Amino acid sequence: MLNWFKKKKRAIIASELSSTPLQKIDYPAKIIVAWSKAIEGNDEIMLWLKENGYKELFMATYAIYLKEEARNWLNDNGFAHLLAMINAAEGNESAQNWLLVHDFEILYHIAMAVEGEQSSLEWLGKSAPLDIYMLAKTIKKVKDKIEENHNDVHSFRTDL
Repeated sequence: MLNWFKKKKRAIIASELSSTPLQKIDYPAKIIVAWSKAIEGNDEIMLWLKENGYKELFMATYAIYLKEEARNWLNDNGFAHLLAMINAAEGNESAQNWLLVHDFEILYHIAMAVEGEQSSLEWLGKSAPLDIYMLAKTIKKVKDKIEENHNDVHSFRTDL
């Protein structure tokens, strides 16, 4: 089916992102696994992330589901690298390049694996911990479902 109803790719301006002071995003494996579960729709874990010092992952989950206010929050609060990963996973070449230029190799490969790049999925399988590989697969599953819904005339404008 043609992508008649596909949303326009969100623009990301690398110069704006690079001027944002970036927060650290080094998480234990159990937090990455929890984030994956939140992305899959576990509301209890979503709330736990928000209430236990991981608001950026809470907001990133909403950003994955195309919520503009969550995307703005990430950019305004020092998590532009998470926003760039999400935008890159949606095919935004500027965001993909920004991740590479700023040495966010793992975020780049997560994004490209979500985009369907087999070489990035293989790279994650060989070079990243299992929780990161699982995160990429989870985001891909959700993004594919969103894309499917956007391309289906019968579920037009539903994100899941």
